[in-house]
Amino acid sequence: MSDDTPDILHDRAAWLERAKTLSEALPFMRQFADETIVVKYGGNAMDKADLSRLFARDIVLLKQVGINPVVVHGGGPQIDKMLKKLDIVTQRVDGLRYTDQATVEVVEMVLSGTINKQIVSAINEAGGFAVGLSGKDGHLIRARKLKRTKRDPGSNVEQILDLGFVGEPAEITPHILDFFRESDVIPVVAPVGMGPAGETYNINADTAAGAIAAATSARRLLMLTDVVGVLDGSGNLVPEMTASQARAFIADGTISGGMIPKVETCLDAVEQGVEAAVILDGRVPHALLLELFTPHGVGTLIKAD
Repeated sequence: MSDDTPDILHDRAAWLERAKTLSEALPFMRQFADETIVVKYGGNAMDKADLSRLFARDIVLLKQVGINPVVVHGGGPQIDKMLKKLDIVTQRVDGLRYTDQATVEVVEMVLSGTINKQIVSAINEAGGFAVGLSGKDGHLIRARKLKRTKRDPGSNVEQILDLGFVGEPAEITPHILDFFRESDVIPVVAPVGMGPAGETYNINADTAAGAIAAATSARRLLMLTDVVGVLDGSGNLVPEMTASQARAFIADGTISGGMIPKVETCLDAVEQGVEAAVILDGRVPHALLLELFTPHGVGTLIKAD
């Protein structure tokens, strides 16, 4: 036996293990074949170069095996950096950023320009065929001004907060996405929408992704975050919950802070026909593949009652 034999045997075992993994993924690939999967992409998964490359490869793989991925991305930190670079000071209204005309122009430039094209380029370099869009293209996202209220603790009177050009989806027109579904194109959507008078609105990427998932009758809404998922009172990951259980967790404070709007986005999506929405950790390499192609997934799956 030659000195190289142990290495050959080790390599063979590794390849057999890889073949076994692919074989075990086949039933899941068949389950999601021809289905739309909307992926909200942001946070560390987008900021770290190594994770960005893996994400792009995974999106290409989804398309290659017959799944229809739609990527909706954020970009808050990048917007903040550009505003600082341009010496544009943003105001805060009750802790929320006020978006004036100058700010929304920067938002559109960063989201629809720099970030969108970086993601498109990464997917294309990984062997895919991606096209960048904003919500203004093809009337994809018709937006309206976001209205937030707060209750004055002294008078108990509700006050309307004016956040400027911050919007929310009023209507999703998925015609352009339906066109891409019948091709090999992977759409990458920046969460910018157009108002009734042609004005531009900045839309929260989670909200935009949830609305697009509902409008396209997506099989899954996958929300990549910087946390492992929803945790119970003991700090353990909750792998799956119904809509009622999610609401109960919000009511008793188990779900709190910034996780509340993410869960509420998931609830809105499943109530409008999305089979399930998943909050998962985008910092985990191949998180999308682990969620879709393994029996237990890696995040918190929320489904209707």
